[in-house]
Amino acid sequence: MTHLKLNPLKFIFIFCDYPYNHDVYSINILAKESLSMPISVAKSFEEYLDNYKKSIADTEVFWAEEGKRLQWIEPYSIYNAKEPAPTYRVKNTSFDQSNLHIKWYEDGVLNVSENCLDRHLVKRGDTIAILWEGDTPGEQKSLTYKQLHREVCKFSNVLKGLGVSKGDRVMLYLPMIAEVAIAMLACARIGAIHTVVFGGFSAESIASRINDCQPNLIITAD
Repeated sequence: MTHLKLNPLKFIFIFCDYPYNHDVYSINILAKESLSMPISVAKSFEEYLDNYKKSIADTEVFWAEEGKRLQWIEPYSIYNAKEPAPTYRVKNTSFDQSNLHIKWYEDGVLNVSENCLDRHLVKRGDTIAILWEGDTPGEQKSLTYKQLHREVCKFSNVLKGLGVSKGDRVMLYLPMIAEVAIAMLACARIGAIHTVVFGGFSAESIASRINDCQPNLIITAD
């Protein structure tokens, strides 16, 4: 049997209809001018093959351009061939066992939640972002980008109200419900680290994962 070794200062939050009435949480990235330069994606298999060849022929240039499809708080450095030893590159990988690393856009800064939600609000705000189907026929739930954005912002404030901050670990022990995505995006929004535990795991399996992770918060369903 695995015994829990959870710090007594940690706490468990039961996910329900969260009653918090905070203002919508806006991350500080929205105060800056986000850099977003969307480019078209392949419209045919032939165009896809052409793009693939370009990605192999000049990986740095190709992915520097593809990276512009995202919104960046701080833009990433682009390799300059005139520099003999650039500090940063779009792709920086080494498979040498003494210096093993895989890095992409390493000096760029972005927020995953913003890229999943905020950048779609103007053109796709009323488009369905999540269509959830339950196990029971007829049980379903849909959220538009605007609705999902609001729920994520609300739950971001719930997390902040419970003392969760950037770098804290949050464990999600939830069934397959739409709130899983809301919780994950809320964690990303405030810079918390989340780990997902399958809702069907045994008590011992959960306990071992709690001991390994030592989360600041556990989100579950009643």
